[in-house]
Amino acid sequence: MFNDIGPMELLTIIVIAVLVFGPDKLPKVIQDVTRTIRKIREFSESAKQDIRSELGPEFKDFDFEDLNPKTFLRKQLGNDDLGLQEIRNGFDLKKEMAEITDAVNGRDTGSSSSSSSSSDAASPASGGKIDMAKKPEDPGKDERPPFDFDAT
Repeated sequence: MFNDIGPMELLTIIVIAVLVFGPDKLPKVIQDVTRTIRKIREFSESAKQDIRSELGPEFKDFDFEDLNPKTFLRKQLGNDDLGLQEIRNGFDLKKEMAEITDAVNGRDTGSSSSSSSSSDAASPASGGKIDMAKKPEDPGKDERPPFDFDAT
């Protein structure tokens, strides 16, 4: 019932209840609240039984939790009649991220051909793999680095 309330929140509610109702009236308020919750649950169960009896024997295994949209979708999408499991298995995010990481780090992922020469791998125009980990060559003493208009 209170799955999303943490211990600090529960302690805060108790402190506020003691401050609002006082320590002498608090047990009576707690009894009244629990009695009200119990009556609401009994009324709910009674209404469910009435609905089941009115629907007839074909709905004897009807579960009211199926009316919850999350439960309904989970139940329908969990059914493999639509082939959604195959689609889910087709998306392997960890594998794709590992391939991208390997490509960025310059490691061979096995998808490119191993017969490509080293000159193909070094030249990006030839369609080879670019080594991202390779440091650029230092310009000579007399050479100035190219001026980058976008950087200024």
